[in-house]
Amino acid sequence: MKNNISVPELLCPAGDLQRLKTAVDFGADAVYIAGKEFGMRTASANFDEDDLKAGIEYAHGHGVKVHITCNTIPHEDEIQRLPDFLKAIDRLGVDAIIASDLGSISLVKKYAPNCDLHISVQSGTVNSLTATEFYKMGAKRVVLARELSLEEIKKIRENTPSELELEAFAHGAMCVSFSARCLLSSYMTGRDANRGDCAQPCRWSYSLMEKTRENQFFDITEDEKGTYILNANDMCMAEYLDKMVDAGISSIKIEGRAKTEYYVAVTANAYRGALDSLKNSKGDWTLPNWVKEELNTISHRTYSTGFYFGRPENAQTYKDAGYIRDYALAGVVTGYENGKITAVLKNKFLSGTTLNCLEAGSVPFEVKTDLLYDENDNLIESAPHPMQIIKIPFERAVKTGSMLRMKTE
Repeated sequence: MKNNISVPELLCPAGDLQRLKTAVDFGADAVYIAGKEFGMRTASANFDEDDLKAGIEYAHGHGVKVHITCNTIPHEDEIQRLPDFLKAIDRLGVDAIIASDLGSISLVKKYAPNCDLHISVQSGTVNSLTATEFYKMGAKRVVLARELSLEEIKKIRENTPSELELEAFAHGAMCVSFSARCLLSSYMTGRDANRGDCAQPCRWSYSLMEKTRENQFFDITEDEKGTYILNANDMCMAEYLDKMVDAGISSIKIEGRAKTEYYVAVTANAYRGALDSLKNSKGDWTLPNWVKEELNTISHRTYSTGFYFGRPENAQTYKDAGYIRDYALAGVVTGYENGKITAVLKNKFLSGTTLNCLEAGSVPFEVKTDLLYDENDNLIESAPHPMQIIKIPFERAVKTGSMLRMKTE
């Protein structure tokens, strides 16, 4: 690959205003959010009009774009409310609206003429003809289905208008249903996944029994907890960002609007570092080791590359829910004064614990707590109380909002 190559946009999730600010601070080029209706993650706090206005102002003030999801499949009573919602977000200055339902798309073009139209992954776009038809309907970007390989994406890029941007997921939870269009939650809980209210029954433990079919053996390994027959592993394409670029992807997307502020900070900082490394690479590119290590500090399932290299070979974890949690958030930096970091405590730890600091725009580094003080500068042996103010001697100022974490046992 050539030096100083053009790298894709880094698109990060934000479930509320604080997570939006975190994504911006830690390196996002764009964020995607949702209002109180019409988004696919009702479990997130999401944005009312005041938060949306504040979020747009903050993002735009840092040169970051704001995309808003409008990608549910609205029923008749909901579609009647959509025009007022679209007019409001158009007036506030949202950069792009992500939609999939044809009726919603028609309303976006009519009531939000100043916003770009992005076609959601919910549309299940897997070929150049479909992508081109969306382009003819006014789409600036298509979010490609997760079921595509890099070779297929490359062919789609070759056979679509060059002005049409292609977006694809690079990291996060995978859905076992095609392009996340699932009926399992509706049938089992009455919560409609296609209207943003998925109960995630694919993550539940199941046991299989067939009473009437003799001599048919169903090989499902299980223990006393059952078996997680639908539990998809998480995606991580950090090591293959160069191949995503070569396939013609314009924007790489991090899944996780329902995830924590810490998750947003880690993934934004790690992928920002990876993309900057790729941009400045000379010849063959290798993912920096610190990025690999960083992506293991967040709660995640076993990582896979999804369908990008063909049918996944490590697609699911069957024995349990699959979560790997090797690190815990110890505190968040609130300032620096008189040679000491000030932080608000999130999880207790003892004096002498070596912490790891996640600072925006930096490679993570160690912070030793051989000396630990309370807010009144009294020497303490432990920090046991959540929201307690602590002080840690350190040789330089650390940015406010930096996150201190510790290895769990």
